[in-house]
Amino acid sequence: MRVSTRFSDSVHILAFIKIYQDQRLSSESIANSVETSPVVVRRLMSILRENGLIATKKGTAEPKLAKDPQDITLLDVYLATEGERQLFTLDTNTNPDCIVGGNIQKVLGTYYEDAKMAALRKFNSVSLKDIIETILVEQKAKEHNIH
Repeated sequence: MRVSTRFSDSVHILAFIKIYQDQRLSSESIANSVETSPVVVRRLMSILRENGLIATKKGTAEPKLAKDPQDITLLDVYLATEGERQLFTLDTNTNPDCIVGGNIQKVLGTYYEDAKMAALRKFNSVSLKDIIETILVEQKAKEHNIH
């Protein structure tokens, strides 16, 4: 089963747009940072634009954040990119006649829902500004050979 990277790639794109806002930001240059194809970047940027997180001009390499980074939460990005996709998936093909198989879905489902709500609450409390500031701190530490 392949895990989606749309959420993390979208946060990456938003941070890249803000950090490199004074440079030409083609989908190729962004794709080089994400290590994906420009087509994937354009597709994700389209989703981000449709959800009011970035603004773009057709035919130009000038994407901008549509809001201040402090006003964009990880929850905003998650809901834009993953929508109704389940955070955790239960195996629904279990043996109902087995003690474990007959109960695992209900039991795990409860814990999965608790974990999902905890994750979404955390996403709602972290802004893109927090992510960008942490990226810049990590980079400065790398430059000073700390780690």
